[in-house]
Amino acid sequence: MQTIGIKSPSSDSDKRSGQDPGRDLVPLLAGMAVAVAGVGAVLALADVESSLRGPFTLFFLLAAPGAAIGAALRGLDPFARTVVSVAGAIAVDLLVAQGMLAVHRWSVHGGIVAVTAISSLVLLLVAARRLRKRMGKIRSSR
Repeated sequence: MQTIGIKSPSSDSDKRSGQDPGRDLVPLLAGMAVAVAGVGAVLALADVESSLRGPFTLFFLLAAPGAAIGAALRGLDPFARTVVSVAGAIAVDLLVAQGMLAVHRWSVHGGIVAVTAISSLVLLLVAARRLRKRMGKIRSSR
């Protein structure tokens, strides 16, 4: 007769399963950032009187173009991509404000909409470029 021993669970079970406890934190933080930015845009567009309107809207104005520029610069190392994304976000915000002031059409709503449109356009172009690159790889492998 053969006996089967039962092993006690080891302390490094996370390493064996391929899961890193800190790895689940990045998508959670990204989701929270998107939620805060979205709330900031909605609060600004709806003219809601709230003490969170200013900080959340400022976060949106920095995060939306920053994320779009960061997505376009995948090849850089993380620190350089962060610095360039923040600088690019500030530049986009300043260019939108200056353009609106130059044509005498300044409004908070217009600024939020313009920054959203520019950020969405950059993200759309990045997605189209990646899709075209992926389709080229699929066609070349056939």
